[in-house]
Amino acid sequence: MKITYLGHACVVLQGSKCILIDPFIPDGEIRVTPDLVAVTHAHADHMGIAASYAVPIITNNEIAHYLRGKGCITEAMNIGGTIVVDGISFTMTQAIHSSWIEDEGIGMYGGSAAGFVIRMDGKTIYHVGDTGLFSDMRLIGELYHPDVALIPIGGRFTMGPREGMMAAEFIGAPIVIPIHYNTFDKIRQDVSEFARAINETTDMKTVILEPGMEYKIKI
Repeated sequence: MKITYLGHACVVLQGSKCILIDPFIPDGEIRVTPDLVAVTHAHADHMGIAASYAVPIITNNEIAHYLRGKGCITEAMNIGGTIVVDGISFTMTQAIHSSWIEDEGIGMYGGSAAGFVIRMDGKTIYHVGDTGLFSDMRLIGELYHPDVALIPIGGRFTMGPREGMMAAEFIGAPIVIPIHYNTFDKIRQDVSEFARAINETTDMKTVILEPGMEYKIKI
């Protein structure tokens, strides 16, 4: 399996299927042809161009209802649920964050923000979503044993590096990839310090990916 970081919280998982998560990048185009799209929550910098894809979109019930009104194919679910789409398993996990559909006048409620545990080709990826730190991340780690954790560290709107380090310890994935930082000035962070602290004090490995870079996991 290959993980490609496109920027912000947008990640591509490529294996037997191509999965695009949170299809937003601030500049340029997302040049990916996904088989499936997953949306963690309704904010414009995560739902992004999801409505432009004619493939199943896995998301919460409220976003799914909204996107169906735009002619999209959706697979609605909710926190705690697991569904299998085209042979790929998606478990929706808690995230402590807001969620608001922002492009319809004053907007509308976008349901609960979430993360995803995605299982494909014998590997398990945990995209934490936009969230603050919560102790049940330890239970998610114990239950699903993710191989890779994608953790936001930008601060202000999500966890910062300090909380992200504790989240990594709770989850216990051997590979940690920081996301959702340095996209905008308000979430600018020194990711090297985050990586150094994890790499020097734990058995985990931090992989820093610049937008467009990829990381290959052995199947």
